[in-house]
Amino acid sequence: MTIYNFSAGPAVLPKAVLEKAQSELLNYKGSGMSVMELSHRSSWFEEIIADAESLLRELMAIPDNYKVLFLQGGASLQFTMVPLNLAQGKKALYVNTGSWSKKAISAAKALDNVEVEVIAACENDNFSYIPALPKEIDQSAAYVHITTNNTIEGTAFQTIPNCGDVPIVADMSSNILANDYKVEDFGVIYAGAQKNIGPAGLTVVIIREDLIGDAKIAAPMLDYKIQADNNSLYNTPPTFAIYMAKLVFEWVKEQGGVAGITQQDQVKAGRLYDAIESSNLFQSPVAKEARSITNIPFVTGDAELDKKFNAEALAAGFENLKGHRSVGGMRASLYNAFPATGVDALIDFMEKFERENGGK
Repeated sequence: MTIYNFSAGPAVLPKAVLEKAQSELLNYKGSGMSVMELSHRSSWFEEIIADAESLLRELMAIPDNYKVLFLQGGASLQFTMVPLNLAQGKKALYVNTGSWSKKAISAAKALDNVEVEVIAACENDNFSYIPALPKEIDQSAAYVHITTNNTIEGTAFQTIPNCGDVPIVADMSSNILANDYKVEDFGVIYAGAQKNIGPAGLTVVIIREDLIGDAKIAAPMLDYKIQADNNSLYNTPPTFAIYMAKLVFEWVKEQGGVAGITQQDQVKAGRLYDAIESSNLFQSPVAKEARSITNIPFVTGDAELDKKFNAEALAAGFENLKGHRSVGGMRASLYNAFPATGVDALIDFMEKFERENGGK
């Protein structure tokens, strides 16, 4: 039985990447050591991390005045690092579009010397759309924080708002390398790796240089300046995760870069959305203009029928289709490495389930 992994993260990785890692696992480039055993101060690893940064800069067209950091702690640690580094004694503006936005807001509010203001939200409508930002943004604010793609709710920013001179900080964990955003439209981009970049344990931060260095931070590990000055090697970084990210970046480049990958993702998502739209049983809870191409929730409108679908789908080899516990239903996460054949197989299964359960 073929297994299709729809997990929202840790997510499916390209088979070619896994095979490459397997071939080098015991003896990396004649070193006699596994990649997992290499010193982070060795010339072998210095080459790995340098190549990873160079590839990411190429793929995302990252300008020279931005630093690329390979850190730990997941995107969740960035919920604190961002206001700690950028907004002490200042106001930070947030857009609340889902569960992860709420956690970012809560983390910022936990800091005594940061004023937090939520300038747009859609929680009263079950986070089913992306709210418009105010026409006038307080230009004295340290930043405006957005979550570009809401993994749980299945919404995404289709265009990035213009906030004047106020830098935009983006949690891009679930659609980095799967969109046509321009890095220069942001002051900071951060992303947990475990969706489109590699295995869990690595967090990528892309930060404009003028936003680094003003904060007084007692914990050196949380200081962007210290991390940047040490080229992400202030302490032992997640070496194997960085190596895997490098292999994924090479694979993305082979797919035609971000533009090529985005096109593939749009086709995959389009097929599933079309199937949902043409169904008499399944429906999308998300406004059409806000729909994500990487995380696609759908429901039947009957909790017991959703439960039956999830059970039968799991038995048929469709792993991790069950929706997040906070929203229920189903969710198909179609990250860059997810195969198009898996989408077609899911659609066939959905049509079969609908025929057998009183649908068309």
